[in-house]
Amino acid sequence: MKKFFCVALSVLMVCGMLAACGSAKEAPKADAAFTTIESGKLIMSTNAAFPPYEMVADDGSFEGIDVEVAGAIAQKLGLELVIDDMDFDAALLAVQQGKSDIVMAGVSVTEDRLLVMNFSDSYATGVQVVIVKEGSDVTMDNLGEKMIGCQRGTTGYIYASDTPENGGYGEDHVTAFDNGASAVQALMNGQVDCVIIDSAPAAEFVAANPGLTTLEGNWVEESYAIGMNKDNTALVEAVNKALAELTADGTVQSIIDKYISAE
Repeated sequence: MKKFFCVALSVLMVCGMLAACGSAKEAPKADAAFTTIESGKLIMSTNAAFPPYEMVADDGSFEGIDVEVAGAIAQKLGLELVIDDMDFDAALLAVQQGKSDIVMAGVSVTEDRLLVMNFSDSYATGVQVVIVKEGSDVTMDNLGEKMIGCQRGTTGYIYASDTPENGGYGEDHVTAFDNGASAVQALMNGQVDCVIIDSAPAAEFVAANPGLTTLEGNWVEESYAIGMNKDNTALVEAVNKALAELTADGTVQSIIDKYISAE
């Protein structure tokens, strides 16, 4: 657990440095030039299987915290939000390869990701927890002896599958799934002993699947931010300006409160 605390601390430090750097700069002018892949549109790549941040509504549309925050940012920038749903790994690659303008999918800032994309200031904090079956003998202390399910490409998978020397449990103790729902289904079917996932979607999955619960305590804490292409620094500045205004007027918090209770 020490490794994960350090990782969380380092992530928060990185976010702090980003925020500090941003505050040292002059605010971008209202008419600052930025470009998007398609004129008049803000294309967002995501993995819409991560409630309550992004999910598919009954009518086939997209909803969730990230969806509404992105929509509010797009409106501030005078753009139409277009959502492109795909696997999590593909969503990250899309922004790197210039196929999307932004990626929002409960994305945490890590040192490796900072090498290949730029990030906005943080807009939410993510807490990862461990889902188990009720009555399970799995504990925070014996995770390394169990089979763990994670969503492929997430920091949960990256940290858990790392070597024991680095604080992980080793690849042979972790199974990757395309999304959180598949990992939870594998837990229900007895294919894995537990699932490591963010607390907000964990609460959704536990509520929808009787017989599941979460272990007491947080596995790791991280900050969520919006990923963008390394070359489009003007868009980063524009998004940060819009995000700051939406945070200041309470819009971001009201969106979060709409989907996550204060309990």
